[in-house]
Amino acid sequence: MPKTSARLLALLSLLQARRDWSGTLLADRLDISLRTVRRDIDRLRELGYPIAAVKGPDGGYRLSAGTDLPPLLFDDEQAVALTIALQVAASDTGGLADASARALNTVHQVMPTRLRNRVEALRVTSVQRPTTRPAAPVDGGLLLALGAAVHAHEILRFDYGSAGTDGPERRVEPHHVVTWDGRWYLIAWDLDRDDWRTFRVDRMTLRTPNGPRFTPRELPGGDVAGYLVGTFRGGGDGGGWPCRGTVILDLPAATVALYTREGIIEEAGPGRCRLTLGSWSWPSLAATIARYDADIEVVGPGELTEAFAHLSHRLARAAAR
Repeated sequence: MPKTSARLLALLSLLQARRDWSGTLLADRLDISLRTVRRDIDRLRELGYPIAAVKGPDGGYRLSAGTDLPPLLFDDEQAVALTIALQVAASDTGGLADASARALNTVHQVMPTRLRNRVEALRVTSVQRPTTRPAAPVDGGLLLALGAAVHAHEILRFDYGSAGTDGPERRVEPHHVVTWDGRWYLIAWDLDRDDWRTFRVDRMTLRTPNGPRFTPRELPGGDVAGYLVGTFRGGGDGGGWPCRGTVILDLPAATVALYTREGIIEEAGPGRCRLTLGSWSWPSLAATIARYDADIEVVGPGELTEAFAHLSHRLARAAAR
């Protein structure tokens, strides 16, 4: 029989692997008696692990959620994945970088040498898009409260104002908590304005308690990412860029994909591809497409063709000067 400490770790690993375990199955997996299983369960409870008894023919056990986070046991792959995720979060600008860095340091301290060497050989840096605005700090407890309200479909009440000021009270049906360009946002249905709104989390001060439950509405377009992108491009209905066109480029689709952050790319024959993009205006869309430095065939609409003509005249005048 393995030593008690090793046996407890093996038992804890099994309890974390699935929701419910019968006492008989635990005894078989650990090659111990039912009496020993019960005794080891009691030891884990004394260490702070909230293990509930499950009713059934053989009896059973379940590792439940407690008021405090007990020590966790990760396998090698989980530990490496957790460390990489924390590296990315620690270099992010979403307001949780400090907490992520502390968590990463904690994991590194207790990680076995064989895993620490693997992780240190892979240094991950999350490069953010250049921005002139500082990251807005967000309290982790506020994010948890918002997430809980979204999950429970409970109406939220909060004061909403710019940094350091109190704004008017808002009543909303929360739909999603998202991060965009270094900031956290709440997408919600505003009950007083009878429309969808997007709120910066760092400007929110929650009021308690939450309101009654509600039946979730369908987000315009049904896609959270598409709706948010459309909102920040001036199309609050989630429709995306106000100007959108399609062209055929004399470049392979794989090559165009390397330099296209947003857009639809399709094969259009050997060495050619079909590209659909959007922009603020037709001239800016034409200029964006021209940067691919390839022959262009406009598929549509006509406004894009006119924009290419307008742009060509402007560039010709610039060259003449």
